[in-house]
Amino acid sequence: MNKPLYKCMTKATTAEGNDLRRSFNWVIARRAILQVMPDALVCGDWRIPYDKIDEAVLFSIWSTFPGFLLRVRVGGTIYQFGLNWNPFWKKELPFTVTREKGKLNYSAYSIIVRVFLLVYVAYMVWKHFNR
Repeated sequence: MNKPLYKCMTKATTAEGNDLRRSFNWVIARRAILQVMPDALVCGDWRIPYDKIDEAVLFSIWSTFPGFLLRVRVGGTIYQFGLNWNPFWKKELPFTVTREKGKLNYSAYSIIVRVFLLVYVAYMVWKHFNR
């Protein structure tokens, strides 16, 4: 059995398609170890052989913290992997990848949750000072 070239924790989903955004899909996304093997990406029960990848794009993201989003298209399925920043992703990878700067958009769900939290915090502050 081949040893991984690199392993890291990831959140992964097939529910976002080509979209780069914060959404409920990431709340319920798979949490697993992503293994970069000599011949495939392995994440839980997903095994993506490099020779089956139609397109791979590694987005450099700066949100609250720096990180990466790896989007891999295999046939009709698009996998997305949220990755913490690590110099490994700056090196040459064992599969063909395009590198781009990315920006995460907000979904309607994400905006609603943020507005709700802001209103709640404002209410709690108001309640505290108006006893």
